[in-house]
Amino acid sequence: CGGSVSDSSGMLQSPNYPGSYPNDADCVWEIQVENNFRVTLTFRDIAMQSGTCQYDYIEVYDGPLHSSPLLGRFCSGSFPTYVSTSNMMSVRFHSDSRYSFRGFQAHYSSIPAGHNTTIQCLPDYMHVVVSRRYLQSQGYSAEGVTLSDSHCRPTVTSQEVVFNIPYDGCGTTQEENNDTINYSNMIRVASSGYIIKRKKNINLHVSCKMLRKSWQQVMYAAEDTVEVNEFQFGRYDMNITFYNSPAFQQQVRSSPYYIDLNQNLYLQACLHSSDPNLKVVVDTCVASPDPHDFNTLAYYLVQNRCPRDPSYATFRSPSSHFARFKFNAFEFMSRHPSVYLKCQMLVCRLGDYSSRCYRGCSSRPKRDTSSAEQEVDVVAGPIQLHEGDVSSESAG
Repeated sequence: CGGSVSDSSGMLQSPNYPGSYPNDADCVWEIQVENNFRVTLTFRDIAMQSGTCQYDYIEVYDGPLHSSPLLGRFCSGSFPTYVSTSNMMSVRFHSDSRYSFRGFQAHYSSIPAGHNTTIQCLPDYMHVVVSRRYLQSQGYSAEGVTLSDSHCRPTVTSQEVVFNIPYDGCGTTQEENNDTINYSNMIRVASSGYIIKRKKNINLHVSCKMLRKSWQQVMYAAEDTVEVNEFQFGRYDMNITFYNSPAFQQQVRSSPYYIDLNQNLYLQACLHSSDPNLKVVVDTCVASPDPHDFNTLAYYLVQNRCPRDPSYATFRSPSSHFARFKFNAFEFMSRHPSVYLKCQMLVCRLGDYSSRCYRGCSSRPKRDTSSAEQEVDVVAGPIQLHEGDVSSESAG
């Protein structure tokens, strides 16, 4: 249950709805719509253990779960509606070990935010557009719009004032918490009077909150097809590619990618960001024959930075934005020629020795991540064997 949701509208409901939800459930949905839109969430049905909402309950957060204000916590009563202040909202459903009921159903959709100022959080910079019509309605001119760093000038068109603000310059500040690494700056709109003024200056605080958690997906094929899927639920741009040797000089570009049993597979995760003060490491990699199910039949190569497979190893990387590792190819027994790999990467602040990027193997739960790290998940696959290996395996 739970997961990342990126459609512009949709339905959320408790597990097994309208049947009884399971005991000891803890589901978190992260709804993220387009930039400059907001999330509106309306509950249509609620049937849970009522009272003080101490045992079974629903929580709605105005952004990521661990670092955002709680909009509401409830278990019965009227059907509320919530609207986010940004393009993200989180919904948590929790049940205890006792009674079970029908649960809940809710509908969400995206609505446009105000268009006086719009922000896009691109991989290398914030793209901020201020409407000149808005400035004129407040009695200001485009010439009075500046950043505190006067060297960073906007582009002024007939309708807009446009800033491209880098994450590592122009006075941008950085702040970390459990769910995001925040980049903030301030656009000043000043009155044009020379001697006196009667209007207050406007300070437009703009920020991009880069989610520390997202899954990426790649795959290797051991039979006759290969697909590469990249799912990014955060705004950090991450991908994983195969290489044909430990020199990591030549990417594997063939499709499908045929491999042999026990062949060394070399992979490189790459974080695309203009922020040089980030470090990426491999936290967890789990293999499955099903790209949509990494629980039923799962094999861990590394878990919480602790190697679980004897062939797993990491390599030194030329940049903190790369993480390199290897393992020996295998296939799942009993008619499962395809192997999919789902890897969770950690993004941390470079030089933060309290973060898990520097602590190595750890058995603590993932939700205890420090304020200086973000989890980015990547899936790769399928990997499939050469047909000769498949036939020899069945013959044996």
